[in-house]
Parts: sequence; structure tokens; C-alpha cells
Amino acid sequence: MAYPTVPCPLHVFEPRYRLMIRRSMETGTKQFGMCISDSQNGFADYGCMLQIRNVHFLPDGRSVVDTVGGKRFRVLRRGMKDGYCTADIEYLEDIKVADEEELKKLRELHNFVYSQACSWFQNLRNKFRTQILQHFGPMPDREENIQAMPNGPAWCWWLLAVLPVDPRYQLSVLSMMSLKDRLIKIQHILTYFSRDQSK
Repeated sequence: MAYPTVPCPLHVFEPRYRLMIRRSMETGTKQFGMCISDSQNGFADYGCMLQIRNVHFLPDGRSVVDTVGGKRFRVLRRGMKDGYCTADIEYLEDIKVADEEELKKLRELHNFVYSQACSWFQNLRNKFRTQILQHFGPMPDREENIQAMPNGPAWCWWLLAVLPVDPRYQLSVLSMMSLKDRLIKIQHILTYFSRDQSK
């Protein structure tokens, strides 16, 4: 599962994906879409674009690809090219809240869930916290303008990437275009895991 703003290191060894990476480098876009697999359609209806930051080619043809999540998308049509999946997509953006009173409530919810997330992370055992920090880096700071980015605050995506939840649940959050709904889902997950921590 890939998320906006979250690093996603990949080990590419299958010839079809090596070709896909090479093409995305040669065309200059330096990006490709990532979806989790789906037993009925081959891959999920929602995904995230990955921006290639660096590719390290190994002597045997494999490569280590350093990517970071970009825009979210919804799949419109599926295809195939030289063994790898392709799709026509449309990008997703959060629907902005204009009403002042609603925005005030959204900020309060945001601040509360952010504090809850910080508390959950601090209460993790050192081993897990260290592993998360090594793989994903530190949790992003709280942003002043919670509606500035089309995908909402970066810390939400970082948290979703590190929480041990079912990919289908993660997918439902990735597809949401409401920051309020996303925060409520994250709050439910954190409440569930925090109960376990306190035992």
C-alpha cells in the first residue's frame, strides 16, 4: 500500500516491472501508479502515484527504487502492456470545508486525533518505534492549514502506513475525499490499539 508523502522503497526484480521502471524514467514522468492486488479485478479501484526519487541498479539487473507517494487516484479502466497492468485514472482531492463553524469543528477533531496519534506512537515499545522510524522516518509535524494540501495533512498518511491494519481498511481510507471521515476512521483505529496498549 502506498500513501501520499510517505516513502515507499521498492526492490524490483521481475522483468516486466524492470521494464515499467525503465520506461517511467525514460519518458521523464518518473512516476507510476501503485494499487494493492484484488482477487476479482487484478488490482484495487484506488491507488497512489509513486514518484521515483532514485534508482540503484544492481549488477544482476535487479534494482532498488526509492519512491515517495504522490497523488491518489481512482481507476476508471484497466489494461495490460508488456506483462504489467495499466489503467486510465482520475486523481482524487479532498473536498474543502468552506463553512467557518464546520472548519472550526474539523480543526478541533484534527488536533484531538493528532494528539491521540502522538500518544499512541510514544507508548509503543522501543523496538517497534525504532523499526518504524528506520523505515518511515519521524511522524510529520502538525500542519497549520489542514486544507492546504489536496490529500490533507501528511501525518495522517504516515500514521496509516505504520498502523498494523487490514489493507482493505487502509484502502477505504485512501479512497476518502473527506478529511473529517478520514480522521474519524483513524480515531477508531487508534482507540482500538490504545485499548490494547493499556492492558
